[in-house]
Amino acid sequence: MTSAQVIAIFVLLTTTALATANKDWGYGGGNNGGWGGGGGFPRHRPVEDHYSPRKVVVGGNQTHWQFGFDYTNWAMRNGPFFVNDTLVFKYEMPAGNSSSRPHSVYQLPDLRSFLRCDVSKGKMLANWTDGGGEGFEFVMGKWQPYFFACGEANGIHCNIGKMKFFVIPFLRRWNF
Repeated sequence: MTSAQVIAIFVLLTTTALATANKDWGYGGGNNGGWGGGGGFPRHRPVEDHYSPRKVVVGGNQTHWQFGFDYTNWAMRNGPFFVNDTLVFKYEMPAGNSSSRPHSVYQLPDLRSFLRCDVSKGKMLANWTDGGGEGFEFVMGKWQPYFFACGEANGIHCNIGKMKFFVIPFLRRWNF
């Protein structure tokens, strides 16, 4: 991959992240933030959301980490995410003779591996036993793209089961 392609991919991912960061933006009508009833100023999430790290259960409290749920769409709807936020992966261990499938969590090294669901180049973060109970926690400690996928069935859970998503956490704002 050439440096121009890497830059183009980075710009695309950053633009996507920025576009979804202000998804609740809107004019007036209910924003009574001390500026005369809204008057065209955008509404944002409450300020406290931007200052303290949060724990986010991947897929939400009801869904967890499971086959067939679109996690890429979930990540877009539940952003923005920030550096030092914690992602919690919860999933059930398969029982002896049940039809449940085992799951794992892999961090993939790049966009190409993510798009192809090539888990062979990824790093296993959690195996099929780590998601029980309180789940596996991953802290996004750096400002970088994070690509996550289920590594079971040689990438089938990632590809067909939609068990993949990426996050580019934002830097937290300073309290002025």
